[in-house]
Amino acid sequence: MGARDLAAFAALFADESRATMLLALLDGRAWTAGELARHARVAPSTATGHLGRLVAGGVLTEERQGRHRYVRLAGPAVAQLVEELAGLAGPGPDEAPRSLAAASAGRAMARGRTCYDHLAGRLGITVTDALTTRGLLRQDTGFALTDRGLEWFADLGIALVPKGRRPLARGCLDWTERRPHLAGRAGAALCAHALEAGWCVRIGSGRAVKVTPAGETALRHVLGIEADALR
Repeated sequence: MGARDLAAFAALFADESRATMLLALLDGRAWTAGELARHARVAPSTATGHLGRLVAGGVLTEERQGRHRYVRLAGPAVAQLVEELAGLAGPGPDEAPRSLAAASAGRAMARGRTCYDHLAGRLGITVTDALTTRGLLRQDTGFALTDRGLEWFADLGIALVPKGRRPLARGCLDWTERRPHLAGRAGAALCAHALEAGWCVRIGSGRAVKVTPAGETALRHVLGIEADALR
């Protein structure tokens, strides 16, 4: 990739409407063009143009079912790039919540959310720190599960199935906490287990999640995390 290619790729992210759509797609779901148009508050024709550029640039993939066109992030590497760009950008002066509902939603997202398919926010960081403190995860030379960490996942019945070239463990810069949380196959498998086991539940239809009472008990038992750290 040369300088011109890099500049063209970076330009795909350099539009507020496209950035809004990409952040929404971090929930890991497939969205229709109409849903993204409403979310970004742009005309359907404008959204279609933006999505066409993102698909052509390899940032999104496209699926068609009947008359409906769905798009999703092209993969975990793209999701990590979007999350890390958001973290590096930091909060802007115009990002103050416009309503009590928006402020509440922002707090919920900061407390716990999914980043594509793994846990993020304060919840993700707390779990990552607990794994590291217990010697299950190393961060000193990049993210890597230790032998004890592999045994810990196996004991919980969490399968770490190889998937393409996706690394087993990887750090992903958290845009609210400004520290890396666990991503990669291990992060995705742990998030899936937390949701399936009822440790966490989604709040509404967005990315925000909260820990259930059963989850507080389980996380205290398996990682020594106190309930106060999860609220």
